[in-house]
Order: sequence, then structure tokens, then C-alpha cells
Amino acid sequence: MSQKEWRRYHLLEMVCEGIITLKEASEEMEVSYRQGKRLKKKFIERGAKGIVHGNRSRISSKRLSEDITKKILELSNEKYLNFNDTHFTEKLIEIEGIKVSRETVRKIRRSNGIKPKRERRAKRHYKRRERKSQEGMMVLWDGSLHKWFGSEPVCCLMSAIDDATGEITSAFFVEYEGTYGYLKLLEGIIREKGIPITIYQDRHSALKRNDNNWTIEEQLANKQEPTQVGKALEEIGIRAIFALTPQAKGRVEGGFGTLQDRLIAEMKLNNINKIEEGNKFLKSFFIKDYNKRFGKKPALKEKAWRKAPKKAELDKVLSFRYKAVVSNENAVRLGGKVLDILLGSGNRGYAKAKVDVRQFLDGSWHIYYKGKQIVKSEPSQLREPIKAKPRRKYKAKGTSNDEWAYMTSALA
Repeated sequence: MSQKEWRRYHLLEMVCEGIITLKEASEEMEVSYRQGKRLKKKFIERGAKGIVHGNRSRISSKRLSEDITKKILELSNEKYLNFNDTHFTEKLIEIEGIKVSRETVRKIRRSNGIKPKRERRAKRHYKRRERKSQEGMMVLWDGSLHKWFGSEPVCCLMSAIDDATGEITSAFFVEYEGTYGYLKLLEGIIREKGIPITIYQDRHSALKRNDNNWTIEEQLANKQEPTQVGKALEEIGIRAIFALTPQAKGRVEGGFGTLQDRLIAEMKLNNINKIEEGNKFLKSFFIKDYNKRFGKKPALKEKAWRKAPKKAELDKVLSFRYKAVVSNENAVRLGGKVLDILLGSGNRGYAKAKVDVRQFLDGSWHIYYKGKQIVKSEPSQLREPIKAKPRRKYKAKGTSNDEWAYMTSALA
């Protein structure tokens, strides 16, 4: 008998001896007077056994059979070895046809010495930022370098989520976090949803200039020239907000935690170990499944996405940009790459002309003179743009003439 049952036994014993009334005993037992009468009757008929609950020592009708328990343990130790308790429970229901609660799965695993996938610890308190009320008001994006396929080499998962819904708007694997990854991510967001109002991001060198070099023009404008990604955001009209701490963009950071847990386990289950296969899996199944499970309804139904521009215009915006001067041979040279320019209208050449050179995300080259395209060249390798100092004999003291250059770099 429990202490509670011994207490009831003592009170009912005093009732039968006339020491206290049944009403007083019922109040002490914290039951109604009618329930007190029932307990007194059972006590008189069966003694102490009448106080003990009738289901004591009985096997519950809802208890799992030993065969099912054994099956759950086998699946946990073999097929779903890399799955956490919640994820494993979902697979048991959806794939294995075993309807069981998450808490039951947890108890079975712990009682058999299977530790949780991640140790939980108390988190530092941060004030929670309210979600945006409309889908498309704010997108959070970031890259996560990790052993996504279980072994070397480490690659990067680029991901963007909508702040209002928590849904993934675009995600894919690339070799490293850089300009190409963010421009490609922006392309995926715009083509899939539209143009967001703002993008919340960290201070990665592909997103924010972190150097102290200022050109004369930048000093006069009191503003540094943005990165390649920054230029694209400005041109298409997206406001960029820079987070000061990882916690400030906690929703995308938390999303990566969930992805590192679930996505890796799902890819191992499906024998996926290459970037190309992983990107197909993300697009065909995982993103939809993730959004279905973790997506939230925004406060307002109206969406804030702006309409995407035409493909040709978007391709031009989402490109690597370089300034160049046409040589006397009517050619542009960029890091060993030579782009020949044909004669213009009236058999005119472009020698000494300042042109805008862009490499699209498909690798193709385009040269523009006064806003008009004069060259379209075959695709070549995409290289991470870097800042390089051109050779100039005279330069104002205390200034920098750094320009974006197409050169071989450590990340290329």
C-alpha cells in the first residue's frame, strides 16, 4: 500500500470506531461524501484490500506485446540507428506501421541502455523576437559547413527560411559558403516564392565588407561599395539586416540543428552520399516534408512577396560583376580570361572604353557598354570574386583602389 492508501485506511478505521464522522474523513481524504461512502463500504467488506486500487498488479490492456517491443529495439539499433526519439517514432508510424507514442519509444530506448542522440542542457536566456506577421516580410538565410554525408569532405548546406512561417523557401548543398551559394539561394527564393522585403543575415565576407579599405569615391559617399551579393540585393530592392550575434538569427540556427539531426539520418536511410543526390532528395522530398511538420501559419493571410522579374532581368542581377577597360585589341582580360569584342555599329571599336562585365550563374559571360549588351560568351568556371589592387603608378595617400577581380583563389 502507498502512503496515501495507509492514510485512508487509518481515517476509515477511525470512522468505524466512531472517533470521527464520515464527512470529516471525506474532507481529509479530499474526496466527495459519496465517494467516502463507497470507500467505507469497501473497507467494511474487504478490509485493507478494499482501499487498494482494483487495477493494482494487473497488466494494462494497452501494454505493448513483447514481440512489438523487440521489433522496436531491433529497428532502433539497426535501420534507424541515427534517428532521435521523435523522428524514430514518426518512421515507426509512417513506414513500419507500428502505432506507438513518442514517450513509449523513449522509455523503451532508455530502459535498454540507448542514450538520447543529443544531450539536452539548459540554454542561456535570450528575449524572443516576435515573428513577422506576413509571409515574405523577412527571410533568414545562412550556410552550414558540416559533414552532411557522414565523412569527408565537409560541404555546406545553404538554407533560407521564411520568418513568419518557419518554412524552408530554398535549400541545397554546395562545396563551400560563398558568393555563388548566396546568389543561387536568392535565385531559388525569388523563383519559388517572389522577392522578400528584407533578408536577415550574418556578417560573412560574401555578405558584408569586413575590410578597412576605402576608395576616394567611397570616402566621398561615406559608404563602402557592397559585396557582390550586396549589390544584387540593392539592385533588386531587398533590404539587408545584419545580425550581431548567432542568437539574433536563432530561427535559422535552430533550423540547422534540426536539419543536422533529421536530414543526415534520412540521407543515410536512403543511401545518399553525394552532393548531387542530396540536392535531388532535398527538392523531391525533404523540404516538403520538413515544411509540413514544422511550418506555422502566419498571423496574416496576405503575403508580402513582390513579383519576380523576367528571367533575363533576374539572370543579369544575380551575377558576378567586374569593371574593365577594353584593350587596343578590342578585348577584355580578366584573370587570364580573354573576351573578344566584335565591331560595333558603324564599324566602330571599343578600345579604351569602360565596360561592365558580368558572369551569370550558368558560367556564361556578358559585356555591357552603356547598358547595352555587346558580348555574350561561352560558359567557363565560376570563381569566387576577390578584392585585388590594380597596378597603378600613382595613388592618393591613405586610399585604396581595390576592385573585384576574377582570379584563382583558395576557394575556387
